[in-house]
Amino acid sequence: MRSALRSLWPPLLVLAAVVAGWQLYVTVAGVDPTTLPSPARVVTQGWANRRDLWDQTLPTLEETLLGFALSFAAAWLIAVVLDFSAAARRGLYPLLVASQTIPVVAVAPLLIIWFGFGLLPKMLVVTLTTFFPLAANLAAGFAATDREAMRLLRSLGAGRWRAFRLVRVPSAMPYFFAGLRVSITYAVIGAVFAEYAGAEAGLGIYMQAQKSAFRTDLVFAAVAVTAGLSIALFGATHLLQRLVLPWQRVSGEEQR
Repeated sequence: MRSALRSLWPPLLVLAAVVAGWQLYVTVAGVDPTTLPSPARVVTQGWANRRDLWDQTLPTLEETLLGFALSFAAAWLIAVVLDFSAAARRGLYPLLVASQTIPVVAVAPLLIIWFGFGLLPKMLVVTLTTFFPLAANLAAGFAATDREAMRLLRSLGAGRWRAFRLVRVPSAMPYFFAGLRVSITYAVIGAVFAEYAGAEAGLGIYMQAQKSAFRTDLVFAAVAVTAGLSIALFGATHLLQRLVLPWQRVSGEEQR
């Protein structure tokens, strides 16, 4: 806990300084709230409209979690296939890299045209946004397994699947969680962008509506909620890593 607090106070201090400077500038310069609302106005108006914000947050969170779950399953499947088959690795990995050159901004409207304004196209956008870091880091983790450990286990009669489960999967976990943290920060943004392309509800469509009504304060409030969701999910990956890899924490404490 002490270590977490030590790592949190510098960014919180910088954030507080930025917010204070923002508030001071808006107050002294007398900026029109429709152009740049003050942080105090964003907070008060966001709280006053908390019910609407909550109602729009739930669809975005649902799209994020379901899309990320699909990305999670696809990344593990592809990474395992790449690890077990050199031919698949040569054939699929370049395509995975090439897939990242396709702009999501061009794909999202097509998904809306093909699948409508429901949940599925938003899930697919989140999956496309978050899939590659997970799959690439998992494949790298499998490839970085200690070969001597694999040879030892195989010499003791372990089959390929057993050796994979006992050695390659645990050794790939640090790589996996590194990719997980990168991906999860993109997940909420992917869901919001998908809603911008076309949706019936969600923070993205809420931002568009408030922008059209010149309620810049509520746009900022929705942005703050989006950032809060991303930070919360990012923090959840650290908690999950502590549960799945408790020995890493012990090792780090011993080194200190």
